Amino acid sequence: MDYKKIDNKDIEYILSIIQDKQRVFHGENINEDYSHDELSATKKMPEVVIQVLTTEEISKIMKYAHENKIPVTPRGAGTGLVGSAVPIYGGILLDTTKMNKILEVDTENLTLTVEPGVLLLDIGKYVEKLNLFYPPDPGEKTATIGGNISTNAGGMRAVKYGVTRDYVRGLEVVLPTGEIIELGGKIVKNSSGYALKDLMVGSEGTLGIVTKAILKLLPLPKKVMSLLIPFPNLDMAISTVPEIIKSKSIPTAIEFMQREVIVAAEKFLGKKFPDNSSDAYLLLKFDGNTIEEIEKDYEDVAKLCLEKGAFDVYISNIKQREEAIWSARGVFLEAIKADTSEMDEVDVVVPRNKVADFIKYVHELEEKHSIRLRSFGHAGDGNLHVYILKDELTEDVWQRKLEEVMEDMYKKQRELRGQVSGEHGIGLAKKPYLNQSLSPTTLNLMRGIKSTFDPNNILNPGKIF
Repeated sequence: MDYKKIDNKDIEYILSIIQDKQRVFHGENINEDYSHDELSATKKMPEVVIQVLTTEEISKIMKYAHENKIPVTPRGAGTGLVGSAVPIYGGILLDTTKMNKILEVDTENLTLTVEPGVLLLDIGKYVEKLNLFYPPDPGEKTATIGGNISTNAGGMRAVKYGVTRDYVRGLEVVLPTGEIIELGGKIVKNSSGYALKDLMVGSEGTLGIVTKAILKLLPLPKKVMSLLIPFPNLDMAISTVPEIIKSKSIPTAIEFMQREVIVAAEKFLGKKFPDNSSDAYLLLKFDGNTIEEIEKDYEDVAKLCLEKGAFDVYISNIKQREEAIWSARGVFLEAIKADTSEMDEVDVVVPRNKVADFIKYVHELEEKHSIRLRSFGHAGDGNLHVYILKDELTEDVWQRKLEEVMEDMYKKQRELRGQVSGEHGIGLAKKPYLNQSLSPTTLNLMRGIKSTFDPNNILNPGKIF
């Protein structure tokens, strides 16, 4: 790519737009954190970092960058896992975390209008006080809503409620050319031309920069209860999931986990899990407006699990146990990371009835490649998180084994008619596997969309494909 390098003239122009010089960093003043995301091994420093505050600032910067062929990388909290926010061509990095205002809650239309830098954690707390509910529930609560929209984040409640895309009603977006457009709105139904709003969700900052989002809310369920169900082995646990889905009792979440991950979480938190004696567990959450409504659902599922060979059913009907279970589940990624020297992850999604096949194959790969693998995930929607651990391997051996394991896992994903990513996106790390997974015609359509939005290929270049 033949991009312009930032010079003093560019810095002067940027400072003429951003009056507050303390929000512009260049050269040695740039924090090293901006060179990487949460997990990606790829690092590259931007030439300039701008902490933007308004749509107008972003618009002017994008217009200038477009005219001068300067690459621009949008970034939220940097919690991504595939390198989407890594500025691989240098250029300008736009940090949107200071655009963190909740602009409006509309209790008549049940919508929340926010800037992209608002944290998922803060959205949850804010709407809960109003007895409202934003259902998408990705594990990383310190991620920004802009980042969630960019990757179409899913999370644990997707099995009942769906993913981020299902809750984005409207977007304000700055295009790579600097133009500002509005997509969707507070309307519930829309058959007015191509669904550009839905195209923007999951585009990983390659088609436009989200500067405002209108989110759909629901009334807050009054009661929540969880079941922790130990099984003799993971195969028995996972094979029970399709039976639960087929029953009329749809849980809010169906998670699977194994003993090794629970023990790592206990060590990380310094707290005991309610039970860690079994090899495998299902963790189910139910919500509703009355205890009676929830009890009917969980009793049917508990009976089904016991019939399928579960050892027991632990009911978290007290707040302390509920918090103990879900706080452990919330730190699985951090606990695994703390238990090894380095790691990489696979975020595949397969049909729900193929989850057991994929996890069984993961166990075979541990032996085949003599490397530690840890897995957990959303059994209810087929989205599996598998972590490959470096431990004491030398760098050469680690890189070789990492590539071999990845190749095997993504080959299995294709065999099972799954896809490369369920919620983390493609970014840099998963590009080769997306190319293998999609047809040339499909990839060419995606490239055509990109070139229409971004003719000079300046916005987050080098990502996805």
